[in-house]
Amino acid sequence: MHISEIHVYPVKSLGGISLQSARLTLAGFQFDRQWMVVQPDGTFMTQRRFPQMALIETAIVDDALVLSTFGMEAHVVKPVDDNAGRINTEVWGDAVRALEHDPITNEWLSQALDSPCKLVSFPPDQTRQCDQKFANSGEHTKFADSFPLLLLSQESLDDLNQRLQAPVGMDRFRPNIVVAGCDAFAEDHWHTIRVKNDSSHVNLRMVKPCARCSVPTVNQQTGVLAGPEPIHTLSRYRQRDGAVYFGMNLIPDLIPDKEGSIRVGDSVSVVN
Repeated sequence: MHISEIHVYPVKSLGGISLQSARLTLAGFQFDRQWMVVQPDGTFMTQRRFPQMALIETAIVDDALVLSTFGMEAHVVKPVDDNAGRINTEVWGDAVRALEHDPITNEWLSQALDSPCKLVSFPPDQTRQCDQKFANSGEHTKFADSFPLLLLSQESLDDLNQRLQAPVGMDRFRPNIVVAGCDAFAEDHWHTIRVKNDSSHVNLRMVKPCARCSVPTVNQQTGVLAGPEPIHTLSRYRQRDGAVYFGMNLIPDLIPDKEGSIRVGDSVSVVN
């Protein structure tokens, strides 16, 4: 088995970036869900209600966030300074005093999404504890839904596409890590995997299957809800307890204050 794809999503629910390698921290990949779009009152925005968010592309250039979309000039987001304001927001009930960005960025986003909004970033002086029903104390994430990383195997997507009249791409499911070379849904049964290259290795612990929301029904190229698929088909064979599961949430098993890296092509083995 090996890593076949790596993705980061700097801004929650905006377009992602495909990488050949990524730096791994305790909170997930560097820059992943570091930023988030909120309504003026601080309510976070996602493709669940604003599918057009998929059409805003992101890039990281010299550690700066760059936003772009069709018909608008690309916008380089200025880093927040020490005097940046804060706004109360939350992610699925977890309160965060997020850092506000400049009005020009907010105007750009509001125009791109045709809805008043603001860009916020996760403050370096806070941590957001992962759900302790599944995670240990101190294991944290930023603006991701629940956990630092999401993994899906290529074979699981291939299995799904054989059941669909119109196959879908991996981007519908927004994984951070794609593994190839295993059986379909093998990831359901892993507890810890080791990702290894010539110079180092990192362990990743599976903590919880990913319950899917409506985002996979959004066409990531058009920013339009594409109908009930692929969730409708997944519900026929991947549903239990009222939820549809596809992919696994992961937590990096790193020594505190240490970092690692993962590259496309790295070998993957099951520890337990």
